[in-house]
Amino acid sequence: MRDNTTNNNVFKHAPVLLQEVLDGLNIRPDGVYVDATFGRGGHTRAILEKLGPAGQLIGLDKDPQAIAAAQTLVKQDERFSIERGSFTMLETVIQRRGLEGKVDGLLLDLGVSSPQLDDPSRGFSFINDGPLDMRMDNENGMSAAEWIATAKEREISQVLFDYGEERHGKRIARAICKAREEQDITTTLQLAAIISDANPSHEKHKHPATRSFQAIRIFINAELDDVSSVLKQSVNVLAKGGRLAVISFHSLEDRITKRFIRKQVKGDDLPRHLPVTVEQLNPKFKSVGKAIRAGDEELSLNPRARSAVLRIAEKL
Repeated sequence: MRDNTTNNNVFKHAPVLLQEVLDGLNIRPDGVYVDATFGRGGHTRAILEKLGPAGQLIGLDKDPQAIAAAQTLVKQDERFSIERGSFTMLETVIQRRGLEGKVDGLLLDLGVSSPQLDDPSRGFSFINDGPLDMRMDNENGMSAAEWIATAKEREISQVLFDYGEERHGKRIARAICKAREEQDITTTLQLAAIISDANPSHEKHKHPATRSFQAIRIFINAELDDVSSVLKQSVNVLAKGGRLAVISFHSLEDRITKRFIRKQVKGDDLPRHLPVTVEQLNPKFKSVGKAIRAGDEELSLNPRARSAVLRIAEKL
């Protein structure tokens, strides 16, 4: 969940863990940095304030609205450029610019951004009604409504369990399939009502459709596969001493990030009995500090930061 906002037609940014990200990236004034999840540019602007005239910042985002918002900044600051597309195209973009192995910092602020969530027309919200879309790039790919209309009950159940850790997935999937026989499911509140009625566990302070909506969104956008892909690319993209900063809002994202860093810190998998030094294991990263969470002051201003976890690693 990126960039806390209020939905008064003008989005107000509160980038999550901003100071912690800036500290973690250890920004050099003349460095090359990538914000692979531009959103509405909260982190980007703060990084630019740390850069000198020779610094460079590249943004990536697949959301057409985010790209439109970024164009203003492109015109204002020649040190910044933006490319439209998934962060899975990171290595391609960096190679094209002749910057492979020269990037001093890479930021990944995972998940859906607040402007996406707060805009009912994007179809992420189970509170405000809108078309059942859920695509981060709403001009390409299959919408949630299209998937719900054709997916088999077993597939829906598996998605809810795998990506939402929803233990009532089978029951909810059955209800969805039954409801679509009577009427097409095309809006967010329509789906939320079906899920709420089918979910026997109504947790305090949590909407009964939360896990299911999250699961469908992650599936529709292939979010976990994309995270794994961009993390692997970071090894070749970053310069020696370059920093990787990843903000996760979901346990599955954080687990992928944690395991990736641990594997890169450990190095090559060799039989334990072989007499090798740490250097011979060829570790790619070192972990920088422990996982970081938002403090009480930030949480009081931005409740959406409560699930944010920041992990930082440095390229060796």
